[in-house]
Amino acid sequence: MSMLKNPVGSEDHIQGDEDAPCTLVEYGDYECPHCGAAHPVIKRVERHFGKRLRFAFRNFPLTQIHANAQSAAETAEFAANEGKFWEMHDLLFENQEQLGNDLYDELAAQLGLDVAKLQEALENGAYTRRVRNDFTGGVRSGVNGTPTFFINGQRHNGPADFDHLVKAIEAAITRS
Repeated sequence: MSMLKNPVGSEDHIQGDEDAPCTLVEYGDYECPHCGAAHPVIKRVERHFGKRLRFAFRNFPLTQIHANAQSAAETAEFAANEGKFWEMHDLLFENQEQLGNDLYDELAAQLGLDVAKLQEALENGAYTRRVRNDFTGGVRSGVNGTPTFFINGQRHNGPADFDHLVKAIEAAITRS
């Protein structure tokens, strides 16, 4: 059983109650169609569990096969710096087919972020290290594809559909 090597902490992007009995971590790639398909499932799982679930998203851009994965992750990190990570995260997944600078500018403007500062950050690689740190932590935890989920620190090897995730999370809550 693969274990999460880097515990969820203050540097993570987290939704949900800090004291929740279960933490779900996703290593994801904004350009990955499987992550795109999992996105609404995770939203549903979060609604289902409410205060019993904490969700953390970590970047795992598969740059060899997804040309825009790194820049999308860096765009989300730029938005995080402005307090808008989850808004950008959702918009990137919802517009997955159009990833690229034009979309990033459009979404940044939509969220009231400084478009020129975003482009400067992307050109300068201001968030490259932050994304790489997530990726490296994923590799250390045995992540080799996306999406990869960890439930209370243990890798979830089952399907990423609603029923399987709910069942696995219920089991983790029962054990905790």
